[in-house]
Amino acid sequence: MNPETFMREAIKLADAGMRGGRGGPFGCVIVHRGEIIARGNNRVTSTNDPTAHAEVTAIREACTARKTFQLPDCELYTSCEPCPMCLSAIYWARIPTVFYGNTRGDAAAIGFDDDFIYQQIPLAPDQRTIAMKPLLRDESLVSFQEWAGKSDKVSY
Repeated sequence: MNPETFMREAIKLADAGMRGGRGGPFGCVIVHRGEIIARGNNRVTSTNDPTAHAEVTAIREACTARKTFQLPDCELYTSCEPCPMCLSAIYWARIPTVFYGNTRGDAAAIGFDDDFIYQQIPLAPDQRTIAMKPLLRDESLVSFQEWAGKSDKVSY
């Protein structure tokens, strides 16, 4: 199979999810050594879960199947440029290559917030449209200090 075949599968999942009432027009596949190991489509509205984007659902499925939280030897094919949340999940999963169809601008043109959120991220916390208020940092740091000293932690 070639990259175009995998991307067409992601597009097919986007169409099926949208037409089946599961969510928005987004689909994703994760490939390991030329084989699809996970599929995902947007399920935000059908599950009432704002994190149930195609990429996130596919990453969850792939990690469960491979019994790991990192996918450094996989490729991800998605019908749209990943939103900031999905891009972060891709980084956390250590997926080194992403192929995408539509752009964040294309998503914005049909009413999705991807580009708006990308614009919010580089702003200082006090300049974002969501109120960001620091609270109890000294107390919160205790957990971080304990984590830093743990000898049996699993780094990620």
